[in-house]
Amino acid sequence: MAREFQRGHKAKISDLTAGTDLYVGVQIAAPGLTFDISCFGLDANEQLSDDRYFIFFNQPKSPEESIQLLGAQSGDTESFRVTLDRIPAAIQKLSFTATLDGAGQMSQIGPGYIRIVAGGEEVVRYAFTGSEFTTERAVMLGDFYLKDVWRFAAVGQGFDGGLDALLKNFGGEVAEEEAPPAPAAAAPGFAPPAQVTAPPAFGAPAAPSAPQAPQPAPSFGAPSAPTPPPAPQQPVHTAPTIAAPFAPQAPQAPVAPQAPSPYGQPQQPQFGQVPGQGAPPAAPFGQQAPAPYGQPAPAPYGQQPPGSMPPGAPQGVPQGVPATGAGLQAALQPYKETATGQRWTPQNQQLMRVDLTMGGAGVLARQGSMVMYQGKVDFGYKSAGFVGRAVGNATGQEMQLMRCTGRGQVFLAEEGSHLHPVELQGDGICVSAENVLAFDESLQYEVRRVEGHGIPGGALFTMLFQGTGTVVVKTHGTPVVLPVTPTTFADCNAVVAWSAASQVIVSSQVRLRRNAYPGHSGETVNLQFRGAPGNFIVVQPYEV
Repeated sequence: MAREFQRGHKAKISDLTAGTDLYVGVQIAAPGLTFDISCFGLDANEQLSDDRYFIFFNQPKSPEESIQLLGAQSGDTESFRVTLDRIPAAIQKLSFTATLDGAGQMSQIGPGYIRIVAGGEEVVRYAFTGSEFTTERAVMLGDFYLKDVWRFAAVGQGFDGGLDALLKNFGGEVAEEEAPPAPAAAAPGFAPPAQVTAPPAFGAPAAPSAPQAPQPAPSFGAPSAPTPPPAPQQPVHTAPTIAAPFAPQAPQAPVAPQAPSPYGQPQQPQFGQVPGQGAPPAAPFGQQAPAPYGQPAPAPYGQQPPGSMPPGAPQGVPQGVPATGAGLQAALQPYKETATGQRWTPQNQQLMRVDLTMGGAGVLARQGSMVMYQGKVDFGYKSAGFVGRAVGNATGQEMQLMRCTGRGQVFLAEEGSHLHPVELQGDGICVSAENVLAFDESLQYEVRRVEGHGIPGGALFTMLFQGTGTVVVKTHGTPVVLPVTPTTFADCNAVVAWSAASQVIVSSQVRLRRNAYPGHSGETVNLQFRGAPGNFIVVQPYEV
């Protein structure tokens, strides 16, 4: 039975199916509108660093065929075949998108979906309608992303700029199209279903009936109309909307006439010169001599030679000037807002953005931690109740919280602390209340007792978070995560968090000689952690 996802929902692929050969179907339509459905293969920085992994009508498969465009079939507007165990390690995310080809808005679309089929059975479906959008012309529907294991996320985030905005978001460049592309015919279906409504029956982990092999590459997705002779093969695809960066060649310096040799002596050509052409004359004082024949001209003092400039950078620019050019926009470019299509997105080490339009549930954050917000957002007081206040005061784990709801984006920070989003998928983590900035309201949290004294916050207790959602942990400086072993000890004032399954024991190094001799090391009380392999602790380079 297929799981129905809402916007912002995530799950491990292994929790949905044991197969890795998956069918991804997209259904999106509107009267009088045409859609282009694509897949972007992104690197660890969520950038399209390799154009060969931009899968669309003009490039229907990746080099190793781990991502293939199949065409319309089984009621889907477009479909893909994704073989997760064949995707190269450089590709960390697959983003499935839909863009409008021509005029229109995403608010005009009817009910649609993106679904995953494995072994002939639909396992996930994320449904959407035009009421979820306004003036957007492109939308990210869903993502496969690698986070220790492959996972799927229902995104549903739109862009007003259409395909151009998507390309720029993924680090691509846009060029003007010289001519409209020829209409593409329906691609041959990979393992077509027995009936129209049934999904393709491939991807079963151990199915006896093997799926049909795809058609040969030359005829895969070929347009119905005859096309002009293809251009010579290039290492990257020739998408009409992608302009690969290039470095313009600097004009070669003209060869200066050679000074005449002494009378009666033949002139000898120097190495790298053509016979009959002499060496250039010496340059006047303070000027550079022209380059020898066949070599690039040297750059003026303080400038880089044309061949050493990065691709796409303007020539003749002094060192130290940003590659994006001068001016206000270039100065602010490194600090632009980062939008990844996820619910929680770090903007930098000290600033976190949460998109309330994804996930549906509200967010609980520390009072006063909001630094900016966009959209229609409501902030309300989150009361802990009489019992909660009494427990918080008695244990030192009281949190003054506010509830953030609505549709928009909220930016959170506190005193320049480093922020780290920790995503929970049904597991748990123990964090001191002092180190919690915000978390999804869907998470369950309670005060857990620790046998001993001296843990963060100076109490005998910590906060236990469990469920499905994200908790944002704040630290002083960059933390370190250590595995739990039988000999793992941590300073009680520096430890930030640990896995819920770890056993915590107070270790005291107080000796009798301390009473006889004055002074001690200052490290008399530590926490010892024990647990099975896979447990961890988080320690910050700071003591509270």
